[in-house]
Amino acid sequence: MGQIVAIVGRPNVGKSTLFNRLVGHRKAIVDDFSGVTRDRHYGQVEWTAHRFTVIDTGGYVTGSDDVFESAIRSQVNIAIEEADILLFMVDVESGITDLDKAFANVLRRSKKPVLMVVNKVDHGERQYEAAEFYGLGFDELYCVSSQSGSGTGELLDAICSKLPPAEIEPDNADEEDENAIETDKDVPLPMLAIVGRPNVGKSSLVNALLGEERNIVTDIAGTTRDTINTLYNAYGKQFWLVDTAGIRRKAKVKEDIEFYSVMRSIRALEDSDVVILVIDATVGIDSQDMNLVQLAIRNGKGLVILVNKWDLVEKDHKTSLEFEKIIRKKLEPFDDVPIVFTSALTKQRIHKAIEVALHVHENRSKRIPTHKLNEVMLPFIDAYPPPAIKGKYVKIKFITQLPGRSPKFAFFCNLPQYVNESYKRYLENKLRESFDYQGVPIVIYMRKK
Repeated sequence: MGQIVAIVGRPNVGKSTLFNRLVGHRKAIVDDFSGVTRDRHYGQVEWTAHRFTVIDTGGYVTGSDDVFESAIRSQVNIAIEEADILLFMVDVESGITDLDKAFANVLRRSKKPVLMVVNKVDHGERQYEAAEFYGLGFDELYCVSSQSGSGTGELLDAICSKLPPAEIEPDNADEEDENAIETDKDVPLPMLAIVGRPNVGKSSLVNALLGEERNIVTDIAGTTRDTINTLYNAYGKQFWLVDTAGIRRKAKVKEDIEFYSVMRSIRALEDSDVVILVIDATVGIDSQDMNLVQLAIRNGKGLVILVNKWDLVEKDHKTSLEFEKIIRKKLEPFDDVPIVFTSALTKQRIHKAIEVALHVHENRSKRIPTHKLNEVMLPFIDAYPPPAIKGKYVKIKFITQLPGRSPKFAFFCNLPQYVNESYKRYLENKLRESFDYQGVPIVIYMRKK
């Protein structure tokens, strides 16, 4: 991850706004009330010849028994341990508060370099007011306005002066090195988005896979608010895991924060390669889950269904088969989807779920040579040609796979307008049987020869 800089402080001082400013886009949700940020968010910052990782954290509150504030404290402590430099953020409008004093003591015990960042200094008069924060006992003080960006350049210069310079690759790399760089860096890693309704166990699944409390987990629905990208690199596998906020029906979304959370979850689904839909085994698959399935299909994403909390279901030797039969019935006609029964709590089959998702990603990236397509598919078409309509006979002569990130096929024929949907499904089924496209939606186009 390189050098790490953590933005820390009490609630509602503008940490997420500064984080968004530094990474260059609105990655963290920002609102006027405190407690919006809960989990740790990571982003990459480039400044002059340096590149480093910045962490956004939730607001630190001492001595609170609230379930979220206690979990946020744990997340902040982890960020402090990970970081090489700490940005202690305070608010010039509020002045020094008791929470600032208590948190300053926590930072002094960490023995890490601390830069005092006084936020909301957007005119000259507040420059003088900011001087009172020297009373917290830190030597380096930087006045910024994270909203407008004022002062952030000087802050970045100070951060970079404490970091070693980034290694710059030489321009005269030989051909073999260039090929290695293209393979390692230019090919994006698979992105697996974990989506589902609130409180089905998405964050618990991520924590179980990583073996650490990466994301906050509670019994309260809506605990996760932002999409959280985590690089998974273990057992010879490397990919991005994207934990998302629970998605409910629009009619049930009342708060602005949840609205933005849902929008970011949908965007994460659209940007992903494979969608891992988590459903609650004690509830089953419902209409909102089917909406997410249709959204994944429309966007051409690979799909895996995880039936979580399987340890809570009373079962016999036929339970999983019956449960799977119900799900596939609802998924028709796209029922060629892998279904894995898991338990994030007991870590039952969680690694199998990832293996299946990566296999679906390979299926989605598959390219079939044109000669192989015609060699396999034309005999199926000759054995069962398209039905004649109004005395018109359709003759399919040639098949090719179209370029794109998801499988699309063009079938060239004399009368494409007479090929009905049922025959397209027949062709799709034969493609799946012959070339293993499990978990991947296939698009078929009929083109004039």
